[in-house]
Amino acid sequence: MERERLYLFDTTLRDGAQTQGVDFSVEDKSTIAKALDGLGIDYIEGGWPGANPGDTAFFADPPKLDNATFTAFGMTRRPGRSVSNDPGLSAILNAKTPAVCLVGKSWDFHVDVALGISEEENIEMISDSIKEAVNQGREAMYDAEHFFDGYKANPEFALACLKAAHEAGARWVVLCDTNGGTLPDEVERIVGEVLKHIPGSHVGIHTHNDTENAVANTLMAVKAGVRQVQGTLNGLGERCGNANMISLIPSLVLKEPYKSLVDTGITEEGLKALTPVSRLLDEILNRSPNLHQAYVGPAAFAHKGGLHVSAVEKDPKTYEHIDPAQVGNKRHLLVSDQAGRSNIIAQLRDIGLDIDPKDPKVDRLLEEVKEREFKGFSYDGALASFELMARRRLGQVPKYFDVESFRVQVERRHNARGDLVSVTDAVVKVLVDGERYLSVGEGNGPVNALDTALRKDLGKYSEYIDDLRLVDFKVRILTSGTEAVTRVLIESTDSSNKRWFTVGVSPNIVDASFAAMIDSITYKLYRAGAPASKQ
Repeated sequence: MERERLYLFDTTLRDGAQTQGVDFSVEDKSTIAKALDGLGIDYIEGGWPGANPGDTAFFADPPKLDNATFTAFGMTRRPGRSVSNDPGLSAILNAKTPAVCLVGKSWDFHVDVALGISEEENIEMISDSIKEAVNQGREAMYDAEHFFDGYKANPEFALACLKAAHEAGARWVVLCDTNGGTLPDEVERIVGEVLKHIPGSHVGIHTHNDTENAVANTLMAVKAGVRQVQGTLNGLGERCGNANMISLIPSLVLKEPYKSLVDTGITEEGLKALTPVSRLLDEILNRSPNLHQAYVGPAAFAHKGGLHVSAVEKDPKTYEHIDPAQVGNKRHLLVSDQAGRSNIIAQLRDIGLDIDPKDPKVDRLLEEVKEREFKGFSYDGALASFELMARRRLGQVPKYFDVESFRVQVERRHNARGDLVSVTDAVVKVLVDGERYLSVGEGNGPVNALDTALRKDLGKYSEYIDDLRLVDFKVRILTSGTEAVTRVLIESTDSSNKRWFTVGVSPNIVDASFAAMIDSITYKLYRAGAPASKQ
């Protein structure tokens, strides 16, 4: 059977921008659009022209796309307005994009209560708006807002809205699960009913994730016959998000029955770009990647148990549903107190250490890991600290500097404006090449102050760590009481966007933080090939 073409429509730049805490700049939008274009997405929705200064500026100077169709989003004409006398619709059509996607009501409840007009007038608004876009030579699409709720309440009216758009020349009519409350079996059934009236080659699906079913609902719609899917990178979107395009693409390309049913146009190279594109979005948003995100998360192919690792070493298919390299990800064989020799050997191999499995150092390293984890360390989430420990045991990590002492002082006082503030100062003394360096730093807390002081002057090593940044800091209290043991995990990055994790453990939270910080700097120096300190 010949596969049918399935079109991918990304709404990250609009739906994603509605996420709490997300505010894309014009430059951010351009960067994301180019990444989506390189991925092989068919349509990129740029936003709503005229809705805000950022979107207006973005459409005034749109990015140059090689593959995707740039699309403007907006509403159908308003009640009581003609298509030629509606400023909102005019702003969308004046954007001169090759395609436009117009949202309109399809639930009789909204027509009655929100718009206060007749069902007939609502249908005319949809038809008139689509016709105007088509007459201007644009590829027109109709987003049927709250379609599934509307269909369940009044199927005749909901279908009439779709038919009006289709008959007016819409290339696509899109069924929207706007509040994310529809479940997969309902989606499959209702899509099947719609396709009795409009060909699937002209029907799309747009789902939200309020029941954690956005991807499942989209897949069921494709199985039922729709041939356009809408979603966002990493499932970004309002409330609980939208259908995750990063999860949808590999499921459609690699899984049955979809890979035999449809062709997305995503190439093998495009598929491998999924993980980098997912991480790019996280970098733009200045947040850590979701460790457990399907397909692309750092832990998506991470194996911790010794028996699991042994099985994966023999046949990856035992615990991996795809080859992680297909989506640009990689396997991680973790080391922990649950680890066996297979974990240690695999992790050593992963960091570039080819060691004989029978070497006694392997057993000693395994015992050291288990002993240190018993004391509170955790290496499955701090592989940089593990690598340093392993390489030190093999004599491969040079001595860069010695910390002679450090001191932290927190002062709570009133500032010049009379506001009560807390100020933290840190003093660090280090020895480099036998020479003492004393640095003072100020920060918004002990860790920030210590980081500032330590990196202010490390002598000849300062140039190696100029781009080092601590991006996340996690604290866990392991035991209760006044003598509680504290574990600190620090996430670091640099200009290469490589991220690494280090760990420190101590009854004193500042001491644990400092230990993790020292590991982070040491790891950076080792990877940069910095020379050893002269004793």
